[in-house]
Amino acid sequence: MNLKFLAEDERPREKFLLKGISTLSDAELLAIIMRSGSKQESAVELARSILASVHYNWHQLSLLSTKDLIKFKGIGEAKAISIAAALEMGRRKALQEIPEKPVIKNSKDVFQILHPYLADLQHEEFWCLYLNQSNKVIHKERLTHGGINESIVDIRILYRIALAHFATAVIIIHNHPSGNIKPSQQDIQITHRIKKAGEFLQVELLDHVIISQNFFFSFKDENIF
Repeated sequence: MNLKFLAEDERPREKFLLKGISTLSDAELLAIIMRSGSKQESAVELARSILASVHYNWHQLSLLSTKDLIKFKGIGEAKAISIAAALEMGRRKALQEIPEKPVIKNSKDVFQILHPYLADLQHEEFWCLYLNQSNKVIHKERLTHGGINESIVDIRILYRIALAHFATAVIIIHNHPSGNIKPSQQDIQITHRIKKAGEFLQVELLDHVIISQNFFFSFKDENIF
């Protein structure tokens, strides 16, 4: 069947079947997820409107809440949930592609491992990578789920997990949702406290990395501790 004779809502699905998913535009992919448009717009047109509002950036789209999405005419709660679920599946797929036990050579390696977890969050989270003597990641753990401005970590829990996994070193990581990766005075203080506690337990603190959506800050690279 010739695509030009199909209604616009049907074209993405037919195009998918005839030519493959890689031929679909971003708007067509989103239209398939939504399944239908509104009285004023086809699914593809509505998808274009939504994507245009975030400059056709999937990361920015993932930051929109269901309340943000339902502000678009033609998007109800069910469609908003479908969009959010599809984006979350993409995020989880990216996480599963990370090697099971990556080796940490530098701060960029840390950023690449934790970026999928932290980059798009609207709140702070504090994570820890636990390493063996070969600097292989043997475990990763989210230690706190904070508010908008701060996230406080329990040092006892951090090192209890390290001892349980026989880790010889740790790297601590947290995000700054504001995008400002400069460490606060509190960030510096907690880093020194964690380093001091690790020295007593003979578990070395290798780095503290602050992550935003596009950038990161390494305490080690900047010789802060």
